[in-house]
Amino acid sequence: MAKFKDNIGDIYQQETKYDRDSMTGYSPATYETAAPFKTYPDAIEKEPLPSPACTSDSELWQVMQKRRSERNFTDYVMPRDELFLMLFAVQGVTAEYGEYLFRTAPSAGALYPIETYLMVNSVEALTKGLYHLNVFDPCLELIDDTDRSRDLARAALGQSFVASASVTFIWTAIPGRSKWKYRERSYRYIYLDAGHIAQNLYLAACALDLGCCTIGAFFDEEVNAIIGVDGVKETAVYIGAVGKP
Repeated sequence: MAKFKDNIGDIYQQETKYDRDSMTGYSPATYETAAPFKTYPDAIEKEPLPSPACTSDSELWQVMQKRRSERNFTDYVMPRDELFLMLFAVQGVTAEYGEYLFRTAPSAGALYPIETYLMVNSVEALTKGLYHLNVFDPCLELIDDTDRSRDLARAALGQSFVASASVTFIWTAIPGRSKWKYRERSYRYIYLDAGHIAQNLYLAACALDLGCCTIGAFFDEEVNAIIGVDGVKETAVYIGAVGKP
């Protein structure tokens, strides 16, 4: 079994953060570009794939076909029920087993290191501001009632659609929930967990005829400061803006 280098995951997390100083002078041309597709021209056989026949009664196949990233949002007051459905999609509890609360998205070891915050801009009967999703005692906790949506857009490398979204999901990781078991490899699982959750948000938003765009490009410490986490024991890893296209 490979020996883990002490704190290599923590070092990777810190060294790959964006900040305004490190973004100057960056040029993608300094890296070799890989081919966009891999093929085996000398494969023994090739079985052509037909166009998918979405004949199932489930709407899942149509939703998957429709899923796209949307970056243009209208002035839309999101009904609370739509938000609640998306919250169930990202981290809704589907079963209990002892101390484990199993969710709609999978997690390595059922440890669930991802936390969900919401920057609410325009949701029916909800005060503008920053909320935290309390999974244990299911509720939304308002932790900052100031409108920081424009600050969040600036922190997301100036992507203005964040400020016009009805609600923006901000996901953080608490590495300590996973590191006791998976050590430095836990960071791999953390990012996979975030991806599972974000895809659930995409599909839920699409099913509700809403638009969604997830964002991995942001100034880490600026987002951490907006939601009030230290960037070490808890740190921002992903963002997802949702609104009416």
